[in-house]
Amino acid sequence: MGGFLTALLGLCAWFFVSSNSSKQASANSASLKLTCELPSANAASPRPGMVWIPEGKFDMGDTVYAEEKTVRNIKVKGFWMDRTEVTNDEFASFVKATGYVTIAERNLDPLKHAQLPADMLKAGAVVFSMPAALKSGDDPSQWWKYVVGANWRHPAGPNTSIEKYGSFPVVHITYEDAKAYAQWKGHQLPTEAQWEWAARAGAKEMPSQHDQPAGANTWQGIFPMANSSEDGFAGLAPVGCYAPNAYGLFDMIGNVWELTADVFVADRVENSQLRTKDQGLDPDDAQRPPAFKQATGGARVIKGGSFLCAPNYCMRYRAGSRQPQEEDLAVSHLGFRTIYQPASIN
Repeated sequence: MGGFLTALLGLCAWFFVSSNSSKQASANSASLKLTCELPSANAASPRPGMVWIPEGKFDMGDTVYAEEKTVRNIKVKGFWMDRTEVTNDEFASFVKATGYVTIAERNLDPLKHAQLPADMLKAGAVVFSMPAALKSGDDPSQWWKYVVGANWRHPAGPNTSIEKYGSFPVVHITYEDAKAYAQWKGHQLPTEAQWEWAARAGAKEMPSQHDQPAGANTWQGIFPMANSSEDGFAGLAPVGCYAPNAYGLFDMIGNVWELTADVFVADRVENSQLRTKDQGLDPDDAQRPPAFKQATGGARVIKGGSFLCAPNYCMRYRAGSRQPQEEDLAVSHLGFRTIYQPASIN
């Protein structure tokens, strides 16, 4: 098992955002919403809690970062998709029914990872913590820390809990974990094309605007030092707190990155990789944890950006954005949702 879970932001706004000010921490904690009211699911629907995504053609990709190119025209057949990210409550039901143990809850085999220190062999996760000061430029190890005992049940370590946070997206989930959940439901993970088509909600053309969205959970301020929480959340938000897109899907942009079924292949890079004047700085892997452990699997495409995406780093709060994610690295700003495609359509 290569990478490990990154617990979302420290202990102030739902143990996910650490603060440099106790006053700010108290304010964040006091104002945190634990749930947002979703429209009632259509009981007559053959797939309650899911929405139908019609078939269509669209220009897949974008031009902000190199891995998003080249833009290509894609056709997608219709499918059902979860209207929200999978929540802690939903994942807990799966675990209760199956006894499943996530990657982040398993110790490493010391014979296969003899090069690692003892603590790194213990089950745990990489936790994001807002630094008080930056001493090493853009080195991400200043804000990502390995914590023994951090996992989906304990996102920032063994002294934290998801109790009362059942409506929040489950995090610390690897590709193997997400696939197991989807199979239990009789579903699949979406392909990159399916996910992007659903996120665009019928918009066939590549959007011309790359501005930070107002109606999504992203990072307002200078990452990783200051978050003004103008969108209502300093860290992770419950599902459904922002208006759905035209297809009725919530949080397709921001909140948590979402896993897809596709293996990441960087085959969309154009010869010219020059930055445009409005492109975020995006130092190498600034939003991703360092390689605390040697990855043993491949990488999958993740989509949509997260609450950590800011204009100065990671302008990936767009349907066309994409990024690789190690299959065995469960990170705290990464979740998932599932799809169901009738056999008659395949």
